[in-house]
Amino acid sequence: MPNSCLNTPYPGYPFTTYKYYPTYPFVAQYAYPEALKLIAESVGDEREDELFYDCLLSIAPAAQREIISSIRDDERKHVKMFRQLYWELTGQDLPPTQEPTFERPQSYCEGISKAIFGELSAVERYRKILYGLTFLPYRNMLTEIYTDELKHATKWNYLFALNCSCQKRD
Repeated sequence: MPNSCLNTPYPGYPFTTYKYYPTYPFVAQYAYPEALKLIAESVGDEREDELFYDCLLSIAPAAQREIISSIRDDERKHVKMFRQLYWELTGQDLPPTQEPTFERPQSYCEGISKAIFGELSAVERYRKILYGLTFLPYRNMLTEIYTDELKHATKWNYLFALNCSCQKRD
């Protein structure tokens, strides 16, 4: 009798009854198509972040510009890494996208707050990309990108504490 599990990610799939939480989204062969889609989307998102951070640089106190510049420069690096990753996975360049737009924040503090949650949202998205990758060098690239995003959120939190923590909250 042939082993029916040879073409499935694990025994019983997809007829597994999940006791606590479904595991199939964490199986690379099922997560791979979404990973490719998210990589393509992430290039535009990283470019939008870069432009948004350039805007924040223009209104930031001089002493804080170096922090924001380092974050912006990482976003530029991420665009290159995602493009390389997509090319290596598919053998195709990502098609050029139109220049992203963003909404200017009403204040420096609003911009910082938006940046914090944007970085954290990126971590969640990049985690889904990670699920679709099995080759260790690609996983390492993603790890570098999402740990940069966590580092950025921490830096934005620092800037928020310096500039915005005493403002009245609604």
